[in-house]
Amino acid sequence: MVNTKFMALGATALRSNLVHLRHPYKLTFSITYRCQSRCITCNIWQMKPVNELTIEEIREFAMKNSYFRWIEITGGEPFLRGDVVEIVRAFRESCKGLYLLTMPTNSLCGTAAELRKIEEILSLGVPKVSITVSLDGYRELHDRIRGIPGNFDRAIAIFKGLKELRKRHRNLFMVFGYTMSRFNQGQFARTFAEVRKEIPDLAYNDFHLNAGQVSDIYYSNLDLDLGVSKETAAGEVREFLKMRKPQVGAIPAIEGVFLRKLLEYIKTGKTPIRSRSLDASLFLDSYGNVFPSIMWGRRIGSIRSTNYSLEPIWHSREAEEVRTLIKAGKEPDSWTACEAYQAIVGNVSSFIL
Repeated sequence: MVNTKFMALGATALRSNLVHLRHPYKLTFSITYRCQSRCITCNIWQMKPVNELTIEEIREFAMKNSYFRWIEITGGEPFLRGDVVEIVRAFRESCKGLYLLTMPTNSLCGTAAELRKIEEILSLGVPKVSITVSLDGYRELHDRIRGIPGNFDRAIAIFKGLKELRKRHRNLFMVFGYTMSRFNQGQFARTFAEVRKEIPDLAYNDFHLNAGQVSDIYYSNLDLDLGVSKETAAGEVREFLKMRKPQVGAIPAIEGVFLRKLLEYIKTGKTPIRSRSLDASLFLDSYGNVFPSIMWGRRIGSIRSTNYSLEPIWHSREAEEVRTLIKAGKEPDSWTACEAYQAIVGNVSSFIL
């Protein structure tokens, strides 16, 4: 039986091809900028956040903006917030049409404690919960990129634990998130082989590939050089596409488009599909500031100044000015999963390759 919330999400996404949506259906929300990693590809861990949104403020925001069907909770490391389960509960109770919750983790919050929190989240009844376990290389390489000895082993432990949870919670999905940069270029095949030694039934579909990118507001890494050899990176993506098993369904199809357009982005450095920022989606930081996406530091407003209602910000003159710039192709070029999926579904012609 097809989930009615999935159908509603799909209908809303497809409608975005034809009209400007009254409300966004996807929220990307950084609930904290705290992070224990010491990544050489990202500077989030150097932030010292203060006065982040409280659980009471988040509940108020969820209650007053109850139309989200897809929520991506991110960080920093989201599981560093002791109230992460209550944050999800707030959206679950207010957003009656919520179908999909996605969350990344660096695996450093303690395997047993983190798995307990994930199981609590799974028990809240969100139809689909997807956890991305960050893994950027084989043991020595991942630990060097992440700056934490033993991080590879913790990522493996979390993934194994998630596989056990999946036996009890069919709404759970998980992948390893592999971000390509100059620090790990050409090393995906070795990484996959090393992980498979730990997880014998591992498949290529258990990985999601990203290209390392820079952002002034999210990664705060404009000072870093992540560039990879275009030829090497494109070769890895092509090989990855060949090795993935065909799967039936909307999400595998969208993932396939994402990867093929990732090839295009690697070659050109240009966003391959028209953005749906400030139409289908927005980025909310941990202080309540609203941005078009994680990749563009053009602040639209603050929910703290609108009594936690997104409506005045969404329909503001500032938002309309930014939408005009987006239509004119003035948004910073990028291709990240946070922004790409809604762009793909909001531009159906992208499936005609």
